[in-house]
Amino acid sequence: MTDLASLSWPQVDRRGPGSVLAVPLGATEQHGPHLPLGTDTEIAVAIAALAAAELDHLVVAPPLPFGSSGEHADFPGTLSIGREATELVLVELCRSACADFGRVVLVSAHGGNAEPLRAAVARLRDEGRDVLAFSPRWEGDAHAGRTETSLMLAIEPAWVREARAAAGNAEPLQRLLPALRAGGVRAVSANGVLGDPAGASAAEGAALLAAAARQLVAVLRGERRGEAPDAPAPARGVAR
Repeated sequence: MTDLASLSWPQVDRRGPGSVLAVPLGATEQHGPHLPLGTDTEIAVAIAALAAAELDHLVVAPPLPFGSSGEHADFPGTLSIGREATELVLVELCRSACADFGRVVLVSAHGGNAEPLRAAVARLRDEGRDVLAFSPRWEGDAHAGRTETSLMLAIEPAWVREARAAAGNAEPLQRLLPALRAGGVRAVSANGVLGDPAGASAAEGAALLAAAARQLVAVLRGERRGEAPDAPAPARGVAR
């Protein structure tokens, strides 16, 4: 993987306009009592790194670890900059990056970033900049359940507190939306989990990461379209 933070400016300059910058977008927010606050950020970094191992022209930027996470604000440790700030940061960051890279791909692993991500990409493309969004599409729990637990077991198992893993509210997300909109995640799940981490494994997480990286590589090769994730329901505490 080519890591932007490790390069000097002449090394970046020599890569030329054909290079692509991947910017991992995550969040600093609760993921139940067993997963770290940086879960979404670590997942985005892992996907970008795996894709960069396949594409010589792909450079991975330092991640943006803050986003729109107001729906988790009732849980300690969550840091949210809200939708407006997230959109503005992405717009200004990509304007800067496009001066040196032919294309920028924003790799988001946090659903709360969907709305500002979509708005930022639309604005940048209207300005004539080659910017696209990518987010993995996984079946499974909505938040901190088997899927994300498996992913973190594959990425950084020491950060997963398996003894504290417990099911949260496993109802389908669509049924939870009214209460989520009114009171945030805490209103529907006391431990912050939407799903059940039971059965999670590093092997499953590694397979999910590999599949997401293949999808990203296909997007960058023009074999499939990049898409922003579906926007979550607005909830109390979400900075507009």
